[in-house]
Amino acid sequence: MFNKVLVANRGEIAIRVMRACKELDVESVAVYSDADNNSLFARYADESYHIGKSIPSMSYLNIDKIIEVAEESGAEAIHPGYGFLAENPHLGEECVKHNLKLIGPSSQVIDAMGSKIAARKLMEKAGVPVIPGTSEGIRGIEQAREIAKSIGYPVIIKASAGGGGIGMRTVYEEDELMRAIESTETVAASAFGDSTVFIEKYIEEPRHIEFQILADEKGNTIHVADRECSIQRRHQKLIEEAPSPIMTHELRGIMGTTAVKAASSIGYTNAGTVEFLYSNGDFYFLEMNTRIQVEHPITEAITGVDLVKEQLYIASGEELNYQQKDISIRGHAIECRINAEDPLADFTPTPGKITGYRSPGGNGVRVDSGVYMNYTIPSFYDSMISKLIVWGQNREEAISRMRRALSEYIILGVKTTIPFHKSMMLSPNFKKGRLHTHFVDIYKKEIMENMEKVIREDKKKEARLKSTFLPSKRVAAVSAAVNSYMAQSITQNKK
Repeated sequence: MFNKVLVANRGEIAIRVMRACKELDVESVAVYSDADNNSLFARYADESYHIGKSIPSMSYLNIDKIIEVAEESGAEAIHPGYGFLAENPHLGEECVKHNLKLIGPSSQVIDAMGSKIAARKLMEKAGVPVIPGTSEGIRGIEQAREIAKSIGYPVIIKASAGGGGIGMRTVYEEDELMRAIESTETVAASAFGDSTVFIEKYIEEPRHIEFQILADEKGNTIHVADRECSIQRRHQKLIEEAPSPIMTHELRGIMGTTAVKAASSIGYTNAGTVEFLYSNGDFYFLEMNTRIQVEHPITEAITGVDLVKEQLYIASGEELNYQQKDISIRGHAIECRINAEDPLADFTPTPGKITGYRSPGGNGVRVDSGVYMNYTIPSFYDSMISKLIVWGQNREEAISRMRRALSEYIILGVKTTIPFHKSMMLSPNFKKGRLHTHFVDIYKKEIMENMEKVIREDKKKEARLKSTFLPSKRVAAVSAAVNSYMAQSITQNKK
């Protein structure tokens, strides 16, 4: 096992990795930007190093600086978390050059899975079902028309180097095709430096189901069950649950075996996720995420497998601690992403100071967070405040427990997505498990009405909620004392 690991990330995922390190007696190193000078993760780490300005390209995306800090601190490995550099093959290449271990797959695998076209080709070769479409970039509008006609409208235009739904355009008839291709090419060139686009058949109202993969460097690969991530907005996940409400033992066996085959065929190592679209009894490869996922805690909740510890074990050269037969599912888990966004204003980010904070607790409740009371959420990064995870003996209990946990969650000073999640837990169609990737759009009216009701009720409680925190004079005194203590703490571990 490593002696020291640098975590090249911030917020809740940085703390999550550092906790795993601490339990394994591995020292952790944090890197932080100007905006994160007062962050919790920088104080939690054993050592912290300032790496630049708040703009990501000048800090968390600065590979040279991160490698420099790793060498200066004596770290043996780098954990990239998710986002930022987590799927950047150049980081892996630089780690090899500087005799550092990247806690993740090889740069070659990251590179191959980062291109949707390359990934399609590899999956087709491995015999993994893919969505009908092209395995090459589009070469002109006439070719595009022929392809779209052959697979049938609607079709979807995607950027080969893309992710997160950026630039995707759905086309329902031929007249829209050229405009959609040009738009996607423009966005792709700007966002990814690669204007290559391709066409796929548009699967209407599919379910988004993914399988967690673990693979060691000795040739062993397993799946750690499934998750459903169909509750999305603009291809960004909002609520995840495990297992999928539609999953049967037989279907899990088929899809899980396919996911393992997909990972094994490319020599995958460490933790990763194979994502599928499922519709009317058929499933198709969507993409592979070559990192730990935001939603990994729900898999941990139903299987008891600590996925981040497994990442560390694998990267240090150890064999998997589990065989496929060891993986069993107990109960049901749900995760709500709590973001600093206003769900009534098209989910507009709402950075600012948290003036009141109390997280929920009790049986079956987990909160992965990187914030604290009086912390100011910066505007430079993702708006996530925390992840609220609950476990129940079945899906019904998990939904009830999530409703209860959301009712306990107090965040004052910034608008959050808590009202949206409360609304979703009241939705009859959500309760019945009738999920698909367009759920939020189709039931928007119902969700908005429920949110407005929830917000009205919360406003009535606001004065009482504020009174649960210390009176203003004591707030100032306690806040000053806490800030002084935290300043001393970070001074001790800063380098």
